[in-house]
Amino acid sequence: MRQSLRLLPLSLCIALALPAHAADGDGEDWGLCPIVDAIPSFDDAPAPMGNLATRGQEPTDIDGGQLERSANDQDIVVQDNVRLNRGDQFLGTDKLSYNEETGKYVADGHVRYQDSGMRVTAARAEGDQTADKHRIEDVQYQLTQRRGNGGAQRIDLDGAKGSMVESTYSTCAPGQRAWELRAHRIDIDTAEGMGVARNATIRIGKVPVMYVPWFMFPVDERRRTGLLYPQISLSGRNGFDWKQPVYLNLAPNYDATLYPRYMSDRGSLLGAEFRWLYPNGRGEVYGNWMPKDNLPGDEPDRYLNDLNGNPIPGATLPEDNRGQFALTASHNLNSTWYANTNLGWVSDTHYFEDFSSSLYGISNYSIRSDAGLYGRGRYWEAQLMADHYQLADYTLTDASLAFDRLPRAYVHWAQPVVGNWLQAGVDSELVRFDHTEFLGGSRFDVKPFIAMPLEGASWFIRPKLAWRYTTYQMDGSAAERQAEYVRRFGGIAPDLSDSNETRSLPITSVDAGLYFDRNTKIRGDSYLNTLEPRIYYLNVPYRDQAGLGIYDTGATTFSWGQLFRDNRYTGADRQADANQLTAALTTRLISEDTGQERLAASIGQIFYFDDSRVTLPNEAPIEQGKSAWIADASISPSDRWTIAGTYMWNPKYRAEDMTSFRARYIFDNNGVVNFGYRYRRNASFRPGIDPPESQDLLEQADFSFLYPINRTWSVVGRYYYSILDKKQLEAIAGVQWESCCLAARLVGRRYLRNRDGELDTRIMFEFELKGLGSAGQNVERALRRGILGYNRDDLYLVPPSSAERLNNGGGQVESTPDPTL
Repeated sequence: MRQSLRLLPLSLCIALALPAHAADGDGEDWGLCPIVDAIPSFDDAPAPMGNLATRGQEPTDIDGGQLERSANDQDIVVQDNVRLNRGDQFLGTDKLSYNEETGKYVADGHVRYQDSGMRVTAARAEGDQTADKHRIEDVQYQLTQRRGNGGAQRIDLDGAKGSMVESTYSTCAPGQRAWELRAHRIDIDTAEGMGVARNATIRIGKVPVMYVPWFMFPVDERRRTGLLYPQISLSGRNGFDWKQPVYLNLAPNYDATLYPRYMSDRGSLLGAEFRWLYPNGRGEVYGNWMPKDNLPGDEPDRYLNDLNGNPIPGATLPEDNRGQFALTASHNLNSTWYANTNLGWVSDTHYFEDFSSSLYGISNYSIRSDAGLYGRGRYWEAQLMADHYQLADYTLTDASLAFDRLPRAYVHWAQPVVGNWLQAGVDSELVRFDHTEFLGGSRFDVKPFIAMPLEGASWFIRPKLAWRYTTYQMDGSAAERQAEYVRRFGGIAPDLSDSNETRSLPITSVDAGLYFDRNTKIRGDSYLNTLEPRIYYLNVPYRDQAGLGIYDTGATTFSWGQLFRDNRYTGADRQADANQLTAALTTRLISEDTGQERLAASIGQIFYFDDSRVTLPNEAPIEQGKSAWIADASISPSDRWTIAGTYMWNPKYRAEDMTSFRARYIFDNNGVVNFGYRYRRNASFRPGIDPPESQDLLEQADFSFLYPINRTWSVVGRYYYSILDKKQLEAIAGVQWESCCLAARLVGRRYLRNRDGELDTRIMFEFELKGLGSAGQNVERALRRGILGYNRDDLYLVPPSSAERLNNGGGQVESTPDPTL
């Protein structure tokens, strides 16, 4: 039986010619690369049609040249510019000989091949399709879906196995070979998906910088056990720091990674991560363990004495068995309900400070663990959950921790009724509070409401009526509750004799606004200019709430959003009384050509018609009069400039309560400079009573930049400073060099290492071979965290808070399982 001629398996051969498992390069910047092809396009080749998945179903067409048949009537000879096509594949050669009976072929002279992923030239190819043996000589290739080119002296294939002799690979242009990977011989088994390289070298220019006599690597996308790129750094606290990840491919739906780490000044530790995935859920567990840490013994005063130098009763050095644990998991029960958990634990209260290299880790004072069942429908959502807090700050005690909620049940329902004229709903919560230092209790809070959302194209009015009922069951006797109140808040305790206190009151509000707009021109550009006045009236009668428990409630920070809330407290332990009106005005300039908002400015104030007498302990009532003015504005005068600020002026003290200013300028070649200033007055400061130095709560300045000196060199820096404390919080200075296929980053960093304000110094270096990998510390991650806009995409995204991540039990934000980094 005669067999039809198949296209030569050159695509497989060239895939084997890659001497290492190269990165796909999707995240690389190739803007500095010259527009040049390692192999010019073939003029006689049609555009590729289809892809690898569909080519096997397509027939092979032979065209061009002179067709002959030899005397034995078995050899077909096609010569003079032979062209074969099948799907996305093209093969061209000067002469092709093929035996229909034996399946042997020879392609000789100017062999050219291309498909949807590569372009290849070779001097000669021969093989036996029946035995599936092939040899290709003097191969040159170029990848077309991603950067990469190289060659091989010879490729031998025998079924699923193959060998390459003198193969090369690089992402650099042929005339600018900044780096190249060479291997004397590579043996490949495509069935197993593994290759073995012998006598492999990486060359920078013509200089070999790394030699590996033997190593194994994957040749496809299957995950495999092996070493990942190490992380190396040098710091004053840790000394020489080496972390070597080891990946373990356990099954298609779960894997593990080990993180052995050596710090020359402290010792060794082992971290481990386990991940799993199944149709209804996923999860991840991480932990590390350090049997012996030398750092506490080198600095015993920091662990045994308080910030004033006084000995801490019962304090010991946390030298042995230091560690951390974090678990995140979720499971979908059905389309409505799912279960989720975030658990976290550390061995001691110094852990985050000793193992973190960021301000987020140092400022974190607790770890929150939670588990719960959550559901959501079209008009409702519900949850049944529990949470627990662990202290992670040695300067505090357990008394500073939030109350555990063991458990908490919450239901929210809101649905249109009577057509769309009315909306009815209810918010309800039942929770049990517990604490290691304080008496607990139970609270039931329910808030049914009805609203009338009326609106048109240029107006809206939303009256709303709610009723709030809250009842408590507080633990302990009246005497115990009063003694605890004095211990927590000081002063004189109110009457706490009734353990079953209740609160019931109506809440009435009306939110209304108008939209005016006009077309205008500024410097020849067309804009839509809007004017949006808004008023919000709130009325809540006074109820004496001094006898209610205080479990999870605090005063909100005054901000723009607070102008339109029906309660200035978080949590249900206090419902503020109110007879107040908010007046606000917003204007915008929106480009009619691009739709971009070039200007947004808002100003607002609350008018208190009566005193607001409901307070938390040690909080002054809000007197009749006016709140602070709050103004917020952002302007983009050009595509390069963005300027924004918030200002709060308190007429009572004739001083600002808060000032925030942010400015950003974007350079050519992805450069950026940022400046920020933040000030906030201490809200509890009482003029004439408190000392003047307690008036200011926060004052900080932050300056960062990425400045391109030319197309290849750039400098980076950050200076983050507390003006109030006269203390540097973080400083970064570094230089970067980048070419088409090479990049190097050298950065020095000073940052807070502990709550005493001591600074640590770290030198980080990263050397990147684009499309292959990098060596050294992950400098880019530190720069993205410190310089907004270092990666241009970050300007348009709001990254999750690392501090919140830690509080929630160590869930990941960046590509590292260690939440302290």
